[in-house]
Amino acid sequence: MLHGAIYPGNYRPQFAGHETFPLRYGWLKKSYDGVLASDYLKDNRSVFTDDDAIARFGVGKNMVMSMRHWAASVGIINDDHKAGMIKPTALGEALFGSKLKAGLDPYLENPASLWLIHWQLCSTPKKTTWHYVFNHFPGDHFDRAQLIDGLEKLSKDRNWSQTSSATIRRDVECFVRTYVAKPFTAKSSPEDSLECPLAELGLIKPIGKRDGFRLVRGSKPTLGHGVFLYALVTSWRQSRYQTVNQLPFDFIAHAPGSPGRVFLMDENELAGRLMDIESYTNGVLSWSETSGIKAIVKNPSRYLRDRGNELPYIFDDFK
Repeated sequence: MLHGAIYPGNYRPQFAGHETFPLRYGWLKKSYDGVLASDYLKDNRSVFTDDDAIARFGVGKNMVMSMRHWAASVGIINDDHKAGMIKPTALGEALFGSKLKAGLDPYLENPASLWLIHWQLCSTPKKTTWHYVFNHFPGDHFDRAQLIDGLEKLSKDRNWSQTSSATIRRDVECFVRTYVAKPFTAKSSPEDSLECPLAELGLIKPIGKRDGFRLVRGSKPTLGHGVFLYALVTSWRQSRYQTVNQLPFDFIAHAPGSPGRVFLMDENELAGRLMDIESYTNGVLSWSETSGIKAIVKNPSRYLRDRGNELPYIFDDFK
């Protein structure tokens, strides 16, 4: 499914699966390791559901299902229904390692990992609320009620008949807890306030004393060129511009599923990063303002790496 595609008639929304738990520290690695350890089984799809799952992952039954949901949503594991197997993905192997090779960042200590996880969750429409807020929400300020109303209206307009108001409310609550740290109190520890690692990105901030939040647009100094390039090329390959050697700046900045939208980058910062793109792609991509049209241009005589495999681009951020 193309990036940004929450409006086609065949789109199936997703407002559940997380069991109301946001992604937590260590869950992706535990999920990945559990799947990797079970790959000798003829059918390992029970790794999250069998009687030993609670002991295997060290959490309750609902949390085990939430772990599976997040690992699949981020793209760490893939459920191959035809083969009857849950398999580690190339992204999972890159971050967490394999039986033969160490991972780039198994404990998610590098900010690049968090930016990559955020991109995986929000650039495609598989998680409806996540994609809607970062790609379609009209404005920079919201509260829970406003977000719920917007999604309920969208659900009604698109005739998503299987979606209930209660399900949307729970999904919005989980979304907020994904990006906003819990308020620190005298009884809580700093670890308790950071429920989800994506809160470290600072993309959403609470405002005022009531239930208000702000999408934080502007400079993203911890977003490396590698993950940015991965996002740029991925969105390009899945867009209507996939067969041409030029990608307009307006698409990069404003299209649903684009780096500008998903990473909340303002035009000035985005343009500055793109003007330098020739230096960190060794001339494969360059900035152009020919005839007043701002765009990224691909040098057809060179290639960034294998076509259709953007994952190696992230490696530069882990050196």
